[in-house]
Formats: sequence, C-alpha cells, structure tokens
Amino acid sequence: MAQLNGTMMQYFHWYTPDRGHLWDEVKNRATELADAGFTALWLPPAYKGVGGRSDVGYGVYDLFDLGEFDQKGTIRTKYGTKEEYLAAIAALHSAGIEVYADTVLNHRIGGDGAETFKATPYPQDDRLTPKGSLQEIKSYTHFHFPGRQGKYSTFEWHWWDFDAVDYNEYNQGDRSTVYLVEGKLFDDYVALEKGNFAYLMGCDLDFQNERVRNEITEWGKWYLETTGVDGFRLDAIKHISAWFFPRWLDEMERFVGKDLFVVGEYWIPKINDLHWYIDVVGSRMAVFDVPLHYNFHYASRAGGNYDMRQILDGTLMQQRSLHAVTFVENHDSQPLQALESVVEAWFKPLAYAIILLRQQGYPCVFYPDYYGAEYEDWGRDGNRYNISLPCHRWAIDKLLYARQNYGYGLQYDYLDHWNTIGWTRLGNDEHPQAMAVIMSDGPEGFKWMEVGKPNAKFIDLMEQIKDPVYTNEWGWGNFRCRGGSVSVWVQQ
Repeated sequence: MAQLNGTMMQYFHWYTPDRGHLWDEVKNRATELADAGFTALWLPPAYKGVGGRSDVGYGVYDLFDLGEFDQKGTIRTKYGTKEEYLAAIAALHSAGIEVYADTVLNHRIGGDGAETFKATPYPQDDRLTPKGSLQEIKSYTHFHFPGRQGKYSTFEWHWWDFDAVDYNEYNQGDRSTVYLVEGKLFDDYVALEKGNFAYLMGCDLDFQNERVRNEITEWGKWYLETTGVDGFRLDAIKHISAWFFPRWLDEMERFVGKDLFVVGEYWIPKINDLHWYIDVVGSRMAVFDVPLHYNFHYASRAGGNYDMRQILDGTLMQQRSLHAVTFVENHDSQPLQALESVVEAWFKPLAYAIILLRQQGYPCVFYPDYYGAEYEDWGRDGNRYNISLPCHRWAIDKLLYARQNYGYGLQYDYLDHWNTIGWTRLGNDEHPQAMAVIMSDGPEGFKWMEVGKPNAKFIDLMEQIKDPVYTNEWGWGNFRCRGGSVSVWVQQ
C-alpha cells in the first residue's frame, strides 16, 4: 500500500518514443527518482499490442508476451524487452520504489484467425436497441499466439470467449455497429453510457464466462510471480463487471501473501458515479480523481475568472480521500488525445501544489510535466500539430521536497477567496517545522494564516518572493503570493 506522503509517477505518455529504450531509462533513473521523492512508478502496459513496436499497450494482443516472442512483427514492445522490463523493476525495488503495472483486461485486438458465428447488430451509441436481427458474421476472434507456441499458457481465445466485437468481414466498411455474440449479454455492473458501456473496442471479454475469468486469474498469478510488481493500475474498469474485481484481487493477494495497491481508471467527472463504483467493489481499490482533473482544466482556462473556493468541490480528494489518486494530467487528457482536457502550463504549479502539499489523496505526477515532451500528431480537425509540453521539474522537485519534509500534522484550510486560497500544515513530532501554501489564479494575493509557530521566520521555497515572513506571537503570519502563481512558505 501507499506509504505516508508517498508519490507516484506515471512514467510514460501517449507519445513516448517507440525506440525501445524506456525500460533502460527507468533502470538508469531509479536512484535519481527515489532521491527526488518518488515512492512508486506506474509503468505502461508491458505486453505485446496489436501495433507491435508502436503500440502504447492498450491495443492488447498477448498478455503473456512481455517482449519475449516474435509476434506482430517484433520481439520487443514499444518500451523494450522482457529482460529489460524485469531489470527495470529490480532497479526500482533496489531504490525503494514500488512498481504498479498497467493492466488491460477489457479486450483483445489483432486475432490470428477469423471465425464465423452469429451475432446481433447494435448501434455504437445505443447498446439497448438492436438495429437488426441475428445474422452470421465473420471476425478475427481466434487468438492462438503462434509466436509463443503455448509457453506460459496453452489457452486459445475463440468467439465464444467474447460477448461482442465491432468487425464483420462481410461488412468491412461499417464502423458504426457493435455485434453482440449469439447467446450472450453485455456485461452487467458497468457504466450506463450508451445504455450499457460494457463494449469499448476490439473483441470484448465475456466476464460472465467462468473459462474467461479463470484464464485472467491464472494470468494475474503468472504476472505477479514473473515480475514482482507491487500493484496494478486497472484500465477501462467502467467497461468490466464491477463484481469481478474483488474476487480477482482476493485471488491475487492470496497468491502473493500480501496487500497490493490497486487503482482503477473509471473516467467520468461525476462524483456520484465514482462513489457508486468504490462502494460496489467493496472499497477494495482507489480510483483516479477525474473530477479534480477537470476542475484544474476549467480553472486553467478561465484566466482568473474561476472561483478558487470551489477548486475541490465535487472531488474525491474532498469527499473520499482514502480512495483518491489525484493527478493533474495523463496520457488520455494530453493534447491531441481522445479525452483531451489540457491543464494550461501556467496553472500546473498551482495544481501540483494542491495534489502534493495537501493531506488528502495519493498524488500522481505525469511524465511530460516532469521532463517535458515534444511530439506531433493529427488533430480532430484534420490538421497536423506540433506539440511542446514544458518541463515543470524545477517546481515539482521543490513541491516534492516540501511534501517530504513539511507535509505533516494538522491542516488548516483558508479556501475563502475568489482568487487567493491557502492552507497550512503545522508539523508533527518527527517533522516539527510548519508550512503555509498560498496561491492565486488572478492578481497577487495575501492571507493571514495560522501555522502554530510564534515569532518564526518563513521563506518562500518557490523563490517567487524574496523577503521572509515573520509570524506574530500567536503563530499567525501574513503570507503572500504573486499573481497566477503559488508560494510555499516553510519554516526556517
């Protein structure tokens, strides 16, 4: 489980170069990352995707191929080979960093052979009302992994292991249809978008099928034994029957004999939906605080016209912090991606201060925000764009230092002004020095805040304001910040 003041990093993004160097990069930076204050890394999907060397990892072909077999035109994945992956995990563990594996259990893509079977067509945007009758289709639903030849698992996937597909060779040009396999139902206990959002892409696994559940369980045990990871990031959980995961996690933890940290991606900005999901899985996992991300997105776009008093409203950080993984940006929200919802660069130091320096939530730093990134891709408007994401490492390192050394004890909130908000941390016996955080999305601001340290000197760790602040005899200080920035005042 996450340690006190732990911080994870999502160590990839959608446009990570496909040169196969990422695992080596992780290994070489392990000590440096630990020294900076990172306690866990969320690594990208390590198994073979349908796109071979260019696949980010979400187009799952073979969960058992971690860059070991010649499949889909390559042995290595986008990030390297199995040997390099295991070496990277070992280096992280040696540096005291936990590893969370990205796990995609919803679908398979790139079958090795076509099969003929019957299915009922549904519109992509309405999974409740068929648009035709039961008909014969032909789809690539036979996965027998010729490159692996049964090593690790002899299981072969067939059409009866899936509940729906979106490809019919008899009607190749149609991309508007989902075909529900004869005798199947869409999975239950899923998101209700489109009426039932069990189907997302490719060949959708039928979690009502015991044969399927058993194979996923055996794979999970193999993966834990092979890699030694400390937990999982579960992809696309709103498309998979929620009742499956508590059973699966029970099996995984029994197998390894310890607790695993698990965070699920349930991408929806509605807080009540997230409450429902956490409850229905028996509070067995954390989920990403998507509403908080959208608050950051809207605030960064408002140009000082966002009510900062509401920055935490409707978020897991505010309402269910023990199950919240907080983040500013990720691979789906970054520019030119499907869920693009950019947090503007000027606001990112403020957003990171909120997730790193408040008591609530388990924060996740995004790789391009720490290292920067350059890439190009097509936009939805048909134009090609060059994207440059600035490096915020200097600011994030300062915030990580503050988190490790000052983020302790009671937290007093001063979220009481349209532009300027703040909070203080009073310290504890082991870390007695106090901290005051103040930020403004508009003009420069100031705020009287209590830090519990009478007649003490505080300096701005962010180096925005050079003059120190001295508290009065009651332990209150008049702390300041520049416009559109954050200052972190720490006790000298």
